[in-house]
Amino acid sequence: MTDPRTTVIVITRNRSDDLLHTLDRLAELPEKPPVVVVDNGSTDGSASAVRRHPLAPRLIPLEHNAGAVGRNLAARVATTPYLAFCDDDSWWEPGALAGAADLLDTYGRLGAVTARIMVHPHPDAPEAGVSPGAGPGEPVEDPIVQELRHSPLPAPSWLPGPALGSFLAAATVLRADAFRAAGGFSPRLVLGGEEELLAADLAADGWWLAYADRLTVHHRASPHRDATLRRRQGIRNTLWFTWLRRPLPAAVRRTRVLASTVPRDAVSVRAFAEAAGGLPWVLRERRPLPREVESRLRLLEAPQRESTARRYCG
Repeated sequence: MTDPRTTVIVITRNRSDDLLHTLDRLAELPEKPPVVVVDNGSTDGSASAVRRHPLAPRLIPLEHNAGAVGRNLAARVATTPYLAFCDDDSWWEPGALAGAADLLDTYGRLGAVTARIMVHPHPDAPEAGVSPGAGPGEPVEDPIVQELRHSPLPAPSWLPGPALGSFLAAATVLRADAFRAAGGFSPRLVLGGEEELLAADLAADGWWLAYADRLTVHHRASPHRDATLRRRQGIRNTLWFTWLRRPLPAAVRRTRVLASTVPRDAVSVRAFAEAAGGLPWVLRERRPLPREVESRLRLLEAPQRESTARRYCG
């Protein structure tokens, strides 16, 4: 089975071993999708390793770390109607890309479909070998899956799964035209919760986002990551999104909740300071969401407060 409808886009930086593992898994897919790898200025030989890989993906080497914007660059050269995002430590299960493309073919207002995420132990992680609730080396569902599966958002009767207010990039297939029309990922956000702003803009354009339980993506979380940097950027980006798109009462409410729940340390202080430093840009670019989209996001406020899967830590 080959399927030419979806391009897989992988962004990477200085994790060549994880990247090669992901490319090996993508090479096994029966869909044989075109693959584009964006190397965000790696210094560990990642670009050379990609060039030597039998999969022969298209490589876009950058001299700097563009973060999620690397996906925008790959989308420019993709010619397929759908885009499947991957991190360098995640990969799609055989048949999942075809299944996602089938859904997007069938439902014309479906802009993105997010798959179930299975988490694998990483051999270089201290706890490698056993995942909670599983036997040695067995994958388990990511805790976020339960929240996706039981999303409280109202959905039109035709939607092929629970409606979502956002998505996880490494587990999502998007309609390429919708992605480009919405502007892709913001260059200001880099990485860390960068999906929330794009998801809101897709919804404002009239697209629906859905979760599909029968599709699966795998994640072997790399231990070679700067968790502190990701937390700082995640807090900052959450604040920026909130003030860019939410009405003032909701923005104030979410800012207070965030301030009361993040770790009380220098990282969080710096994140809030960076967010404040971007205030001129936020005010210049502020565009509150349409009422119907905002009403959906309000329904997610309580689940976000109670979530144990979305905590800023590290």
